[in-house]
Amino acid sequence: MAKHRCAVVIPTKNAMAFLPRVMNKVLAQRTPWTYEIIAIDSGSRDGTREYLRGLELVRLIEIASHEFGHGRTRNLGIEAADADFVAFLTHDAEPVDEHWLENLVVASEKHPRIAGVFGRHIAYDTASPFTKMDLEQHFQGFLRHPLIVHRDLDPARYASDESWRQLLHFYSDNNSLIRKSVWEAFPYPDVEFAEDQLWARTIIEAGFWKAYTPDAVVYHSHDYSFTEQLRRAFDESRNFRKYFGYQLSPSPVQALVAMGGSVFHAFRQKVDDRFGKVTLNTRVKRAGQRVALIAGHCLGANHERLPHSLSARLSLDQRLYNA
Repeated sequence: MAKHRCAVVIPTKNAMAFLPRVMNKVLAQRTPWTYEIIAIDSGSRDGTREYLRGLELVRLIEIASHEFGHGRTRNLGIEAADADFVAFLTHDAEPVDEHWLENLVVASEKHPRIAGVFGRHIAYDTASPFTKMDLEQHFQGFLRHPLIVHRDLDPARYASDESWRQLLHFYSDNNSLIRKSVWEAFPYPDVEFAEDQLWARTIIEAGFWKAYTPDAVVYHSHDYSFTEQLRRAFDESRNFRKYFGYQLSPSPVQALVAMGGSVFHAFRQKVDDRFGKVTLNTRVKRAGQRVALIAGHCLGANHERLPHSLSARLSLDQRLYNA
């Protein structure tokens, strides 16, 4: 059988709350070329494996839960793919329409030096108005810059401007595509966090290009509880400092001041009606999430000062990676 133009790789773990909708959308993609679908399950116990085994057009790879790694598992999927390009979804990222996959590939075909492409996320209809607004504003920010970026756009700025470097290596494997020939030279790092952004930094520094396509859209959003937000922010801050040298939080005193400001802002912030009705309960939850975000970033930036037992309890990714 001839090589496919593209493969879609989806890591799964206890995914039945989302996966059937995601798979239905992936199976319904309309493309002028063939594509294959590979799911990699890491020890699901909720019927995910049985569901995937029943999908004739999906190739299932099963690994033990302790074998999972964000980069390691995606490398396994790319290695197994018989395709020029490999697209990634997470099991809770649902393509919006039947042109999602073709739009990713079309963006990558604009130049042979484009090594990776990422697409847009929008919130699920059930998400809070604040979550919908945050996602829209985040991805609108990329439209203020070229859709294709690389280090040679402004070498001096790349060397001196941390925010510019962050923009150039932003990449999200919730909705992305990689050129397999580049991966063969630069596979994903086997790390517990930010494998996608570390890979993007590597290819940018190697002279390749990265693209954003707002036309390849998935539903993907989370309304985190206070504890979930705290732990996610802790992992983000701890690992961004470890891998990139970024300090995502000011000092503890400044963090406390920022928490107070975030609570005030949560109760005063205006939200466009198209994102949904904002209630008092919504604002209370928003305030809690923002406090948790700042606290988690502060704790993560200072994780070396914390007792190891507390750091281990706070980190979701470290627990998952070492499971």
